[in-house]
Amino acid sequence: MASSLSQQHSTVGDDAVDAMDKFINESGCADMHYKLQCFYKFHLYIMDLNIPLPSAAPSEALFSNFIAEVKEIEKRDSVLTPKQQIDRLLRPGSTYFNLNPFEVLQLEPETSIEDLKKQYRRLSILVHPDKNPNDRDRAQQAFDIVNKAYKCLEDDTQRAKALEIVEEAKGRTDMMIEEKRKKQKKAGKGTKVDEDDPVKYKHAIYVLTMKLFADLERKRRQTEERNMEDRKRKRETEIEEEEKKKIDKEWQKNYEESRDNRINSWKAFQSNTKSKKKVKEFRPPKHKAETR
Repeated sequence: MASSLSQQHSTVGDDAVDAMDKFINESGCADMHYKLQCFYKFHLYIMDLNIPLPSAAPSEALFSNFIAEVKEIEKRDSVLTPKQQIDRLLRPGSTYFNLNPFEVLQLEPETSIEDLKKQYRRLSILVHPDKNPNDRDRAQQAFDIVNKAYKCLEDDTQRAKALEIVEEAKGRTDMMIEEKRKKQKKAGKGTKVDEDDPVKYKHAIYVLTMKLFADLERKRRQTEERNMEDRKRKRETEIEEEEKKKIDKEWQKNYEESRDNRINSWKAFQSNTKSKKKVKEFRPPKHKAETR
């Protein structure tokens, strides 16, 4: 492996190799095999940035940024086991951490859809309940979280909203850094800030991104609660109206029935009255005296 990597970079030049070797050694990488791997990765890294491979020592900031990304990748790879992934997705505070779909799927915002699908398949297999029979309930929760994040990023509209949040976090972080520089410069403390370190800068964006997702979720819940209250009040009003209509209908029914009874009673009364009058008006024939 080491020889193949060396052959791939035989055209680079001894000066570049020496410069890179110096940086890697200073980073604590003593193993030759690992050093060659780092060199190869760094070569690909600067090629992706369209930066010509240096013939002298690369800039400290560039290499520091590369090392930070390597560590980030290694950190991610170290938790790609079923138990660790389940623990990560269900850790304390996961309710807010998991609001960020990129965090759930361990993806950078600029990740392509194809890579998104690959990562989803990998994670969904790792945390699938069938693959974790001894921890099925927690695995099911983790699987649902991964599935929800994937559906969010798979949908163009939801993905765009998530990216807007990330971009807003970057913009706010940059503004915060500039304000910090101005204050330090005004206080005579120079313009260097902690966030000049790529790792700390990325962490600052990460923290603010989490906060923005949490704020969005809080607003969503408040809106949902208001809508729920509105629906509840509307339903209560509808129930009151239905009850009122029911009472009115029952009253009308009783009134009609009592009206019929009153009419029938009145008719019966009138009929009895006429009968009595007829009895009173009956006159027997006059008696005629007999003639002899």
